[in-house]
Amino acid sequence: MTEDFHLYLDSADLQELQACLPHPVVHGVTTNPTLLLRAGIGRAALPGLLKRCIELGARQVQAQVHSSEVDGMLDDAHALLPQFDRGQLVVKIPATRQGLDAGAQLIAQGVPVTFTAVYAPEQAHFSAQLGAAYAAPYLGRLEDSGVNGLALIAQMQSLVAQRPSSGTRLLVASIRSREAYLSLLGLGVGAITIPPRLFAELLDHPATLAAERGFLADAGSLP
Repeated sequence: MTEDFHLYLDSADLQELQACLPHPVVHGVTTNPTLLLRAGIGRAALPGLLKRCIELGARQVQAQVHSSEVDGMLDDAHALLPQFDRGQLVVKIPATRQGLDAGAQLIAQGVPVTFTAVYAPEQAHFSAQLGAAYAAPYLGRLEDSGVNGLALIAQMQSLVAQRPSSGTRLLVASIRSREAYLSLLGLGVGAITIPPRLFAELLDHPATLAAERGFLADAGSLP
């Protein structure tokens, strides 16, 4: 497992993203078809959105396939990949039987892959076994289903950590609070993707801003 941590912004809303980027703590931007639909972004406009994110300082962007079949997944990936520099685009693929197959083929070609919609420990293990860049469980959705999401993600993290040579990181999504974010850091996960609203909550601490205002006022009074 690589030691550096990757923070992503989870959004397809360019206005939201521009309010956060560029910033050195942000590694990249994650999207999915649901976020695209919510933001009114069609397939034809997706490459432009992702390229704009890179212009704003994202080191990697993630886009999801739209097919449920292996050949269709590969076609979706190969339609997008030539539009980006090598390694800039991470292809997101649901961790289905077909998705693991398609993802393994892309990984063998040197394409970074995120296996997404990871709900079970064995899916995280398969992701690391295949050498995926990321395996993405959804904390909030797990908890909504009545599962102890943090405990399950801790189990996934343990399994991924057993294969350090894979370089696979858990990329935990569906984060709804600062407390959840800090709990995931405590588990040692390698990546988290958060909505832009939470980015502001994490970076703009009211007490720090108040202290800054006091320092600036005193600085203005210095002889």
